[in-house]
Amino acid sequence: MQNLSVSKPKLSIVEIINMSVGFFGIQFGWDLQRANMGRIYENLGANPDEVPILFLAAPLTGLLVQPIIGYLSDHTWHPKWGRRRPYFMIGAILSSLALIAMPHSSALWMAAGLLWVLDVFGNVSMEPFRAFVTDKLPDSQVNRGFIMQSLMIGLGGSIASALPWIMRNIFKLENTAAIGGIPQNVQWSFYLGAFFFLASVLYTVFTTREYSPEELGIQKDEEKKGGIATGVNEILHALRNMPKRMQIVSLVQFFTWPGLFLMWFYYTTAVAVNVFGGKDASDPVYAEGADFGSLTLSYYSVVTFLFALVLPLIADKLGRKLTHSLCLLAGAIGLISVAWVQNKYLLYVSMTGVGVAWASILSMPYAMLSGSLPKEKVGIYMGIFNFFIVLPEIIASLGFGWLMRNVLNNDRLLAVQIGGGLMILAATICFLFVKEQRQRL
Repeated sequence: MQNLSVSKPKLSIVEIINMSVGFFGIQFGWDLQRANMGRIYENLGANPDEVPILFLAAPLTGLLVQPIIGYLSDHTWHPKWGRRRPYFMIGAILSSLALIAMPHSSALWMAAGLLWVLDVFGNVSMEPFRAFVTDKLPDSQVNRGFIMQSLMIGLGGSIASALPWIMRNIFKLENTAAIGGIPQNVQWSFYLGAFFFLASVLYTVFTTREYSPEELGIQKDEEKKGGIATGVNEILHALRNMPKRMQIVSLVQFFTWPGLFLMWFYYTTAVAVNVFGGKDASDPVYAEGADFGSLTLSYYSVVTFLFALVLPLIADKLGRKLTHSLCLLAGAIGLISVAWVQNKYLLYVSMTGVGVAWASILSMPYAMLSGSLPKEKVGIYMGIFNFFIVLPEIIASLGFGWLMRNVLNNDRLLAVQIGGGLMILAATICFLFVKEQRQRL
């Protein structure tokens, strides 16, 4: 494809919101599984050292699915459904079905299999959304588009993570179940998650339109032949020829995301055991602690939502790389400080730092990439960028169980602290090696 630069009109704030609402639903699904899958696995009989391998579905599917969907959506056009929206809709429908089925898991293999399905089609919905921003918005509004996605992510994540606590404390659903069962408050959280996932994505599908390849100034130089082989070759060629800026920012991502993964693996159950003193998944004290842990995860998503409102102003003053480095340090301190908490309410202080980091992680890396990617291959490059998110999770899923069992003595809290240490490393790389020209967001 050849890219002919054309100017795109600025969109109103309502139009930017419409194109971002779908991310609210997608994040709703992601945060439900992040906050509750560790608990579900332990309810179904998993030991702490078995949890990482059971989360392997997400990174493997992301590694394979995102660049493929990026390539396919780059080469898709339908007069009614557009370029990216068909993938939004198909992924949302099938992910919502997996969310409905998840609470009926009766064995570890069933829950892990449904998580695999959920992650495959969650990635099908999510991957084109990043490219959707650059398709729809002129350069002057691209960063606003990513910030709006961060706002939707924070809002969706805060509600999703709080649902088990809401179901227990407001609707009085049971929060304990015998080993082999899943508590009622978790079950109903997943049912509501399916509704919000599907409804939000369909809202974006039916309230937005897409520019045709001709309107974007993208024309085919020649008909591509070779099918899947052509796609694979194009992905590999893009991987070998990543822009220099993307290489460095990808390294920052590689060390950032393990901190988040280890938090999602172990934070909720660490609160249940280390802070509340619960024994196992059938213990009411453990259940109370897990619900409270989910509530504090909801709180960090609220912080993300609010901090995203002022993040562009901070980045304008300090520059993107310094802003991102400081935000990562705040997240690292938040994760490490969980081990010092004796009063459960101090967890909100720890999660404040994580919320600040999360707001930056969702927008600053993409802002730092702004302008460095070929317009006709944004989908592919966004998929490749995801490699450096999922590769560390694959490593953690395959190897961290051994560390938990043989080195960390299954100490969930120590695992969360190690994640904080890796985030400090990411902040250091960002500050020392990312080169930028100061630009206004």
